[in-house]
Order: sequence, then structure tokens, then C-alpha cells
Amino acid sequence: MSMIIGSEVLCWLLLAAIFIVIEIISLGLTTIWFAGGAFVAAIAALCGANLVVQIILFVVVAVALLAFTRPWAIKHLDSKTEKTNVEALVGQNAVVIEEINNIKETGRAKINGMEWTARTKNDGEVIQEGYVAHILEIQGVKLIVEKADEDKLTEEIISEV
Repeated sequence: MSMIIGSEVLCWLLLAAIFIVIEIISLGLTTIWFAGGAFVAAIAALCGANLVVQIILFVVVAVALLAFTRPWAIKHLDSKTEKTNVEALVGQNAVVIEEINNIKETGRAKINGMEWTARTKNDGEVIQEGYVAHILEIQGVKLIVEKADEDKLTEEIISEV
């Protein structure tokens, strides 16, 4: 009898270890709660509970941990990463310093003192020099933009950019 209980404990601990390894690989805050359920089931097996009780404890504890502690953990363990470098440019405006025309394969824009090759999202759209372009995304070393709602900028503002 003690051999069966010992093997059940080992199985639950092995299952808990597998869940922990999966959590380390995925970092999704999902399988760690099942590891907790497996530990509780291992303790139940160590105390002599039958397999049905162990499985019920595993499921109840895992689901309870997942439902009640995961939202809290996600809220408090979120890394709150800030966009840096190139990612921070998306959503900002740039000044067009050379007409952006996908068909002619021309276009340059300036933002934060740096010049970028620029293309519009839609091939038919042309943005004249001196206008403001809204940055939608960055593909490699190219800004993908659309014309912003702002009017043409003055030479004074362009020289400051």
C-alpha cells in the first residue's frame, strides 16, 4: 500500500515539475496554477487520500488559483515596458522633407532630427514636401505614413525639426 501512495506522490510531483517547466518556457502565467494543484494533490496522496480525492483536489485548487490569483498576478507582475527607440515613433508625426510618392519611389521625412525614407500606406496617396505625416508603422528602415490633418508647415518650423 505504501508503495502505491509513494508512486502517486511522485507522479503528482513530476506533473508539478512539468507544469513549472512549461511555465518557464511560455511565461504565460497559466500552467503555474496547475503546478499548485499538483502539489496539493501530492500532499493529499502523502496523507493517504484515494486517487479520486487527489484528482478532485488537483482540479479544484488549479481552477481556483487560476481564477482568483491570475488576474492579480498579471496586474502586479506586468513589466510595464516602455516603447523605446524606433517603436516610440509609431503614432507620432514627422515632417515631409521630400515628396512621398510610392509610385515614383520617392519620399523622406524628418522626426527628432533624423531623416527617414518614407512611404505611404496607400500607393495612390502622395504627400507633398512641407506637410506633416502621421507614422503608422516602421518596416525595416522606412516609415510607413499617412497625411496628417495638419496644414503645411512653415519653413521656420521645418528647420527646427
